[in-house]
Amino acid sequence: MSAGRLILDLAQARSRTAPPHGPAPSITLRLTPAELAVIEMPDAATASWFADLCSGLFSLAEGRTSFLAHDWATLSHDYACALRGRIGRVFGVGGWIGFLNVAENILLPRLHHTHEDPDTLGGRAAELARGFGLPGLPMERPGDLPAPDLARAACVRAFLGDPALLLLESPVPDDAPDLADALLGALAEARSNGAAAIWLARRDLSRDAPSRFLSASQRLRFGEHGLVPARRAAK
Repeated sequence: MSAGRLILDLAQARSRTAPPHGPAPSITLRLTPAELAVIEMPDAATASWFADLCSGLFSLAEGRTSFLAHDWATLSHDYACALRGRIGRVFGVGGWIGFLNVAENILLPRLHHTHEDPDTLGGRAAELARGFGLPGLPMERPGDLPAPDLARAACVRAFLGDPALLLLESPVPDDAPDLADALLGALAEARSNGAAAIWLARRDLSRDAPSRFLSASQRLRFGEHGLVPARRAAK
């Protein structure tokens, strides 16, 4: 993957769908392969809104949102859905289909978007699960799995399939601090393979400790004027 190729390009993008608090600002953000943006968000709902914007789920009042050189606004529904298969996401809120077990939730997006052999895919997912501290793919339904294990499973789903873009919404919860080391290692490996990433951090960075130790290309803060440099400089 060329280092100069844009993975994500938000060009003065202003969504018709407003964030939870206040009107939608104009947002500019560009990410090339291996780049990481740490963006401080006021709350989980705003982080989810921003991830949806990056994923092309909103129509725009102005500007452009592109992923892998494809303008989301010009794509057919089916092609846009397939392209979202190149995005790995850890949802801050929800993101699970309740009537499926967690293993099915993890595998279903990959089986839907690719023609990979299910057994091979399942083996890779189980290996990832062990790397994130699980004994294997959880067979419980999401509502029956302890919250720390569900956070680990969310990371498995996000990193499965060599995504080109990772959207991580405060992915290390307070009740699973031991997840941080495995997640930071997986993130570093994904970036070395050319993936770009956005870590949507809690505004109070003392409650999102792993984000303080990331070697970020950009450190930004979301507010009423869009994205502005965070007070803390990038490492």
